[in-house]
Amino acid sequence: MPAASIRAFTDDSAEPRVRGFLHQPETPTGQALVLTHGAGSNAAAPLLIALADAFTSAGFTVLRCDLPYRQLRTHGPPGPGDAARDRAGLSNAITTMKKIVSGRIFLGGHSYGGRQASMLCSEQPELVSGLLLLSYPLHPPRKPDQLRTQHLFHLRVPTLFVHGTRDPFGTLAEIENALKLIPAKTKLVPVEGGGHDLGFKGKAKQEELPSNILAEFQRFFAE
Repeated sequence: MPAASIRAFTDDSAEPRVRGFLHQPETPTGQALVLTHGAGSNAAAPLLIALADAFTSAGFTVLRCDLPYRQLRTHGPPGPGDAARDRAGLSNAITTMKKIVSGRIFLGGHSYGGRQASMLCSEQPELVSGLLLLSYPLHPPRKPDQLRTQHLFHLRVPTLFVHGTRDPFGTLAEIENALKLIPAKTKLVPVEGGGHDLGFKGKAKQEELPSNILAEFQRFFAE
């Protein structure tokens, strides 16, 4: 596996600022992935670290970033008024990556982070080359009537969904129905037995899941 460097990273050139960790491969392909976290987490989430390592090993430059609400508060979920600013933070992260790489830039997020990423791209379809949505929170647990699909009708960016078969935020059937609303290329990658954390526990899953997601990603976004 090629060696990579990882360092804390901050860009204060725009508000909200960009803060996180930058993974730079020894042999870069010129492509980049911006990854962000779920509502109760941060850029140091083990799943994000494992994915960043896997993608960096394939030559991607990866930025794991803290959403603006997490930069202000070390604990707790985002508030009702945080979403627009969090999307602005993701937009700034992409602008920052454009200064670092010359090739395609992708945006990925787990749960809340993925939802904000998809909402941002429904508003700005030319912003990135594709989306990686991990455990998209289609509805609150036990509330299947409260679907978060309004923006999907306007999502014109190729999108890869990775979803656990036991995720309480949406069944595979519900996710498949949601994909039909998206006027762009999509694919659903099921994770057998995975909950909202994609079952990222145990040595075997920690080794297999990131590499499997990378392989699915590379096939889906093959040039």
